[in-house]
Formats: sequence, C-alpha cells, structure tokens
Amino acid sequence: MSDNQKLFLKKIRLEQIIIKIVQVGIVILILGLWEYLTLKKVLNPFIFSSPSRIIKTIISLAYSGSLFEHIFTTLYEIIIAFSLGIGLGFIIAIILYECLILAKIVDPFLTMLNSLPKVALGPIIIIWAGANIKAIIIMALLINLIVSLLTIYNGFLGTDETKIKLLKSFGASKKQILKYLIIPGSKRTIISSLKLNISMTLIGVIMGEFLVSKKGIGYLIIYGTQIFNLNIVMAGIVILIILSFILYEIVKFIEKKFL
Repeated sequence: MSDNQKLFLKKIRLEQIIIKIVQVGIVILILGLWEYLTLKKVLNPFIFSSPSRIIKTIISLAYSGSLFEHIFTTLYEIIIAFSLGIGLGFIIAIILYECLILAKIVDPFLTMLNSLPKVALGPIIIIWAGANIKAIIIMALLINLIVSLLTIYNGFLGTDETKIKLLKSFGASKKQILKYLIIPGSKRTIISSLKLNISMTLIGVIMGEFLVSKKGIGYLIIYGTQIFNLNIVMAGIVILIILSFILYEIVKFIEKKFL
C-alpha cells in the first residue's frame, strides 16, 4: 500500500471518529441541558420528566422484571412482522414483475392501500383477529408490506434494459434473467427496503400495542399515560429510540456484508 493510500485511509478513519465524537457530544449536551432546566424548574419535571428520573424508572422496571418482558414482546412482534413483510413483499414483487398485466391491474389498488391510514383499520383487525398479538402483527404487516413490495418491484423495473436484451440474445430464459441479473442487480434496492421495512414495522407494532396489547413497549407508554406517570412514558420512548437504533445498525451491518 502506498503512502498516499495510507494517508487517504487515515483521513477517512479520522473523519469517522470526529463524526462519532460530535454525535455523542450533541446527545450529552441535550441531556445535560434537559437535566439542568428541570433542576432549575424552567421545565416542569412532572410534564417533561428528566434524564435522571428516566434512568431511575428504567432501573426500577428492570429490577421488577417487567422491562425485559415488555422489550422481548415488542421484539418478537417486530421480528415476525418484519420477516413476513420482507418475504411476502419479495415474492409478490417477483410475481408482478413476471406478469406485467397483473401489475397494471393491481397498481391502483396498491396505491390506495398504501395511502390508506392503517390505524383506521384497527377496529376491523381487532374484530377479525381478536385483541391479541395476531392483531398487532397484522397491523404492522399492513404498514410494511406495501412499502417493501413497491420498493422491491420498482427496483426490478429499474434494471438496465440493455443487459436484459444481451442475456436474451444469448438465449437466457426469464427465470435465468431474474436469478442472475434482476435480483442481484437490485441488491441496493432490496437493502433500502429493509431499512424502510424496519421503521415501518416498528411504527405498526407500537400502533398495534396502543390498541390491544397488555405487554410491550407501546403498552408501557399507554399505561404511563393512563396513570399520569410521565417518567414511565419517557422511559418507554427512550427504550424505543435505543431499540430502533440497534435494529437499524443490524440492517446497516447486513448492508455492508452484502454490498
């Protein structure tokens, strides 16, 4: 490796370190200011809580054992809904790509379903599936499936036509073109759909837990609201932020591995 290459890599590493330090500094600054303003009563601690109160609440929930039950319940729902959303979205996208007439027929219906506020279907889902974990997973699936499907399908459509014609000229079948060109060429789009899917799934699961759950982080937030304990509400929100960050980092790790 030449000196110029070493210098370039060193510069990239230094830039990454500086970005991380600034990000951590911003978080510490916000938390410090929040704590200071609540201590000085500029912000009402009953309404806004404070970082120290949130930490104490999380520790208290952890000692009682309920915290991990809520986290594992929400994680289970996210994993099931996320897996179903990506799997079904990928399969349906392939079907639509292989049958363009079907794609044209269902296109307006997909657009309408995508624009429909899924929370409006909450009462119907509860009646059909019952007030249980199934209703939560269905709610999350309705939110993430259409987004994943459309993202992957549009990625397939964006494949270079010249490459498709080249493979056809060599006598490649539709299946071979799909397997060796369309799907590998849409890796970035599929990874992008994973990023969208994980955020949409999280939204769907929390919305579902708001409606029917007796366990989960969404339930914890609603419970805190009902008893006017903002410390529990803010603790639930902080746990959600941490959880979403971890899930996003996992998807980023997958992205690095595949791309």
